[in-house]
Amino acid sequence: MAGQDSAARAVLATKEPAASPAGPAVPPFETIYQQYFDFVWAMTLRLGVSRAATDDVVQEIFMVIHARLGTLREPASLRSWIYGIVRRTVSDHHRTQRTRAAFGATLAAEADLRQSSPQTPLDLTEQSDQVKLLQSVLDELDPAKREVFVLAELEELSVPEIAEALEIPLNTAYSRLRLAREAFEQKLSRRAARGGGKV
Repeated sequence: MAGQDSAARAVLATKEPAASPAGPAVPPFETIYQQYFDFVWAMTLRLGVSRAATDDVVQEIFMVIHARLGTLREPASLRSWIYGIVRRTVSDHHRTQRTRAAFGATLAAEADLRQSSPQTPLDLTEQSDQVKLLQSVLDELDPAKREVFVLAELEELSVPEIAEALEIPLNTAYSRLRLAREAFEQKLSRRAARGGGKV
């Protein structure tokens, strides 16, 4: 019996986090989930995740916490460790959303082209040319400027919303947008000059 008892203790010891000599033990995942669920939920919302996506993002955060719990070196800093995971996961979520939004804007422009009321072939050609021109000028902008320009001009986000979504300072967002608009206008003007004034 004593052999079975020590074997059971060995199995339990591998499942329970060990206490470190310098401080408290890492609590079990279930305890972390119960104690930090409200914190994770609130921080996810405060970092700009929509209410519709919050359930999925919070679930993903707790999956990461569960997977990485063994890497926590200082149990006393559990809250800040969890916040770091929240911040990185939300950042990944925003990056995915920006990519989808940019792709969606292109698809929406093409869908608008197809769904417009009866148009002449000339009208369709002109609209198609304008969409192609817009896309080619946007492709020439560097990624940081293009991202801010698309969010402001096509997605109609305010600069504070852009700053929050991209996790950049507000003044940086204003500066990037100004530079992006200037670059866009310059590239458009150059094309007009090359094309005989037609833009």
